[in-house]
Formats: sequence, C-alpha cells, structure tokens
Amino acid sequence: MSVKAVLFDLDGTLLPMDLRVFFGEYFKLLTAKLAPYGYEDPKALIRTMWQGVAKVCENDGKRKNGEVFWDYFASVYGEKVREHVPVIDRFYLEEFEKVKEVCGFDPEANKTVKALKEKGLKCVIATKPIFPLQAILKRMEWAGLDKNDFEFCTSYDVCSFCKPQKEYYEEVADLLGLSTEECLMVGNDVDDDMPAEKSGMKVFLLTNHLINTDNKDISNYRQGNFQNLIEYINELI
Repeated sequence: MSVKAVLFDLDGTLLPMDLRVFFGEYFKLLTAKLAPYGYEDPKALIRTMWQGVAKVCENDGKRKNGEVFWDYFASVYGEKVREHVPVIDRFYLEEFEKVKEVCGFDPEANKTVKALKEKGLKCVIATKPIFPLQAILKRMEWAGLDKNDFEFCTSYDVCSFCKPQKEYYEEVADLLGLSTEECLMVGNDVDDDMPAEKSGMKVFLLTNHLINTDNKDISNYRQGNFQNLIEYINELI
C-alpha cells in the first residue's frame, strides 16, 4: 500500500535542538512568569509539571491530554490554577520566543516538507502532544515552517494518547482519514518515534540529531538525512 501521509516529529527532527538545553531555558522562563501568581518554588513547579506530563503519557483515551494535565496540576495546586491558563497562553506568545536562541535551524526541513507537498502527500506535525497548540506553532516558526503546509499538528488540545503509545499513531491516522499502513512516521527518537511501526505505519529514523537513550540496535530501520528520506519516500509512492 502506497504512502499518502508523512508524519514529522518536531523537536530534534524538523527543529534541531538539545532537549536538555531546551527544557532548561523553557522552565527558567516559565517559572519566572508564574512566580507572581503563587508558584514561588520553581523546583516544585517543575517537578509537578513533569509529573503531569507523566500522567499524559499514560492517558487511556478517555480525555484529551490537556484535560489530564490540568486535572493533575489542579490536584496539586488547587482549582485556582485554571484561572492561570491565559497567563500561560500569553507566555507562549511572548516570553517563549526567547527559547529560540537555544535551538538550531536546518533549511533542509522546510525544503523537504515543500517537496513532499509537491508530490501530493499530506504532511502532519506529529510531535509528542504534551504542549498546547501555541507552543507547537512557535517551534514550527523557528524551524522555518508554515502551518499551512500541514494538515494539522498534534497537541494536547486534540490528542487523547501520547507517544510512544500505539494508540497515538492510530489516532493520528484516524484524524487523517487514512489507515496506518498509508502513513510514514519520521523522527529522531528511537523510543518515541519508531514504535509507530507497531501500529502498522512505516518509519524512517532521521539521524541528524539521533536520540537512542538505551543504545538499541537500529540497523533494521530505514534511516539517514533528509535526502535519504526523500529517496525512501520515492520508493513508497
């Protein structure tokens, strides 16, 4: 079955970055933004946010990821936190822009997406849906990408599962109106992106900024740079 859609991971795939540096700068700015609203202990805030992300990664599909995150956050800090959602929304439109300074840029990302669109393929931003849409659109801009080139972006607003769950990939295919066999997942993280294969999707491991935390054998995956990706897609369509 030929491929009709290409799903792209964002961080480390289309947008070069060191995740540790990214999250370090991100949390520094976010905790400073929230401190005046009663979150005086930045370490406790960061710990709670990561615990909320862990809950999202276990989501069983009954609620959107954003609901899971904010319900957990409220269980720790109280229902007042829901009044602060607009503050965080403003953060992503304003202070978050400074995080761009610790990210890289690869012009091949934009060229590749444009080339695939010209081939008539649907493209999707299939990032780990632990952020609201505003945060994802910003990172797309940093990568030199236009949101109009994509069918949609996975965010915690629209997804009810999370990478590396098989159901996450099935949900994305369903949103596209395609079977998983008609989709190709492209990503740089062996643990998060390559499990798409379990759903029936084809996979491509982008090795420019490879993450292979457990040093797994990756020899069976089609892999390489953006040019190698184009070559592989030409075999599939």
